[in-house]
Amino acid sequence: MSEQEKDPQAGESEAVQSELSVEAAETSSDTATELESLQQQLADVSRQLAEADLRAQAEIQNMRRRMEREVANAHKFALEKFSADLLAVADNLERGLAALPMEDNALTAVREGIELTLKSLTDAFARHGIEGVDPKGAQFDPQMHEAMAMVPMPDAEANSVIEVLEKGYLLNGRLIRPARVVVAKNP
Repeated sequence: MSEQEKDPQAGESEAVQSELSVEAAETSSDTATELESLQQQLADVSRQLAEADLRAQAEIQNMRRRMEREVANAHKFALEKFSADLLAVADNLERGLAALPMEDNALTAVREGIELTLKSLTDAFARHGIEGVDPKGAQFDPQMHEAMAMVPMPDAEANSVIEVLEKGYLLNGRLIRPARVVVAKNP
């Protein structure tokens, strides 16, 4: 007689054990698959986190550069409004010099005083990055000049500046006042 015939419970026990071992193998396989899946998800999340960290660092660096540039421009152009107000003083000194007759010796001291004052002001302008734009004879540039009139001039080149009414000024390369000019046109 076989052992299964002798002990019917032993046969059942072996069947249960084989089912359990199959289930354990399946569970082990499922666990391994789930573990691989979790490891893959962890790797993906770690990669995304590293990319997000790099993007955040790049954004911080860009923001820092932008703020440094804005601070530098604020320092560079802080005098813009104040210097624009002083331009009228320079214009008035130049008009005063032009109004004084050169042949009158009695006004020599006044002329020298105005010239020294104007030179002092232009030196202060130069120290702070303010430079004059006197475009007489140059081509009219609407970005740098303001045309106050157009006059027919047969002997002048068309669209050339024939007279400067007020000089223009730049502050560190930025236009703070365009030159006010008279422009030649073809008759």
